Amino acid sequence: MRAALWLLALFGIAAAVALFAGNNEGTITVFWPPTRVDLSLNLVLALLALLFIGLHFALRALAALFSLPRQARQWRLQQKERNLHVALFDAMAQLLAGRFTRARKSAQAALAQERTLAALDAELPHARQLRVLAHLMAAESAQALQDPASRDAHLQQALNDRDERGQPSMLPELREGLQLRSARWALEGRDPAGALSRLAELPQGAQRRTLALRLRLKAARQAQRTQEALETARLLAKHRAFSPTAAETIVRGLAAESVASAHDVAQLQRIWNRLDAAERAMPEIAIQAAQRMVQLGGEGTLARTWLLPVWERVVAAPDALGQSWRVKLVQVLEAGFDAVDADWLARIESAHQKHPRDPLLQYLAGMACLKRQLWGKAQQHLRQAARNLQEGALARRAWVALARMAESRGDQAEAAQAWKSAASIE
Repeated sequence: MRAALWLLALFGIAAAVALFAGNNEGTITVFWPPTRVDLSLNLVLALLALLFIGLHFALRALAALFSLPRQARQWRLQQKERNLHVALFDAMAQLLAGRFTRARKSAQAALAQERTLAALDAELPHARQLRVLAHLMAAESAQALQDPASRDAHLQQALNDRDERGQPSMLPELREGLQLRSARWALEGRDPAGALSRLAELPQGAQRRTLALRLRLKAARQAQRTQEALETARLLAKHRAFSPTAAETIVRGLAAESVASAHDVAQLQRIWNRLDAAERAMPEIAIQAAQRMVQLGGEGTLARTWLLPVWERVVAAPDALGQSWRVKLVQVLEAGFDAVDADWLARIESAHQKHPRDPLLQYLAGMACLKRQLWGKAQQHLRQAARNLQEGALARRAWVALARMAESRGDQAEAAQAWKSAASIE
């Protein structure tokens, strides 16, 4: 369509020129003494048009001729800029491929190209960002090559990079990325204090990002700051940085470490109060906290209060808790029988009646009856438990209790048999 319109326009122009030039009888006389020259008006117009076209092309040729040095300089700058990008991309590729020496050389070549461009007063739109990235590639390579001096030098040059006005030249995201990478390098060098210091320099918003929280968790665990690690793990679980199972496992492990680190009863109570309701409801945490309370000589009543939700859970579904933790629960409750109240004795008796074939409950009920001097029930429960218990320590204690009860009755034969059974348990 456009070609047809151009063709029609050309025909129209040709017709107009033919009409004008065909009937144009005007002349132009040029006097050049002693000569007189008569020229047709059409010829003069044609000569003027040719002269204008000739001058136009001559001026363009001169402009192109004088612009050759500038174009040559621009071409050289483009080649240097292209070499800079090629060197930077090559550094990234070599770093990903594990060729760290080549990656550092390519990064240094990129920095050399950038300095050359800066010396030539070339204005690159992202020169500062490219320079910082090149320093980062060089620092990463130095970290992989175990060259901390070179790594720190490139890192400081990147962090201290400023523009002509003395202002920081990099984007905030790029600076935060450098600080995160430096924190990771500190962790790899087993320097958790340095990693936490780098993370503390981040803005508040950046400190709550998932990557920063992961680094903080690792650094806090390396520095054995269990409480800080636990709080960080809670934030990561809230951000869904882990799967629910992994988050529960990590939080449970850190809470257990925090409980185990208590050196006195008051510290243990503070740690317990700082735990979330969901963490206090974890059977492993409650059992370990109660066990630690008993070890520190604290109040047995408070320890049993912590164990009450776990006990109710075990009574409702004995298989809900692993065998090893059920054994620890029984051991903790047994350790506090000297000051056990009637409510707990009633709970133990009720649980045994609900699950009469459970050897752990039989053992616990037998020991409770022994503390209350109910010799007949204690002997019955402990004999059944001793024959069925798979836990060697509890079975041995059950046989020892039976042997002592038999000795108190004067039944030496039964006592000897009980002592023999206790000794045979490995």
